Amino acid sequence: MMRIITGSARGAKLQAPAGEHTRPTAERTKEAVFSMLQYSFEGRRVLDLFGGSGQLGLEALSRGAAHATIVDNDKAAVDMIQKNAAHTKLSPRATVLRADALAFLSTYRGEPFHLVFLDPPYATDLVNRALALIAEKNLLAVGGTVVCETGDADAVQGGIGKGRLEVVRRARYGVAHITLLKSVAEEEVL
Repeated sequence: MMRIITGSARGAKLQAPAGEHTRPTAERTKEAVFSMLQYSFEGRRVLDLFGGSGQLGLEALSRGAAHATIVDNDKAAVDMIQKNAAHTKLSPRATVLRADALAFLSTYRGEPFHLVFLDPPYATDLVNRALALIAEKNLLAVGGTVVCETGDADAVQGGIGKGRLEVVRRARYGVAHITLLKSVAEEEVL
């Protein structure tokens, strides 16, 4: 059973959509990811792409993030994310969208995000395609972080977008590979 680890919704149980379309991040892996982040979430804008149950975006909200946009293309997943957001009482600070992840990144015109979670189905190369769009469209605020969860077949590339996104940490938890990337200021890239 998934739950919110800490913050305003601490201990709230979350549900995942039935079926094999969603692979929730394991509890141990989620705890490790949030331990790696090591910063205050206050006032941060978060994007949880490939949202599944919404647990990563909701965890960030529980820890004080200002707003989370949670995107998934599956109707059952979007319905479950909305239920989980309501159950945790985090709905007022969450925008839940049913959209293709890459199409969302291609058309997004809002403020850059401080934190982006990418946890797509394994063995699809969606992470590298999403990272390329994030770098190309400058969707990550300077100093922002992207957290990628991939399987064995999906190696995250470094130096994405002409060096705008640099790998700063890699870890493995069972079959899950976690890669953290930071945005680099344009003058640092040149």
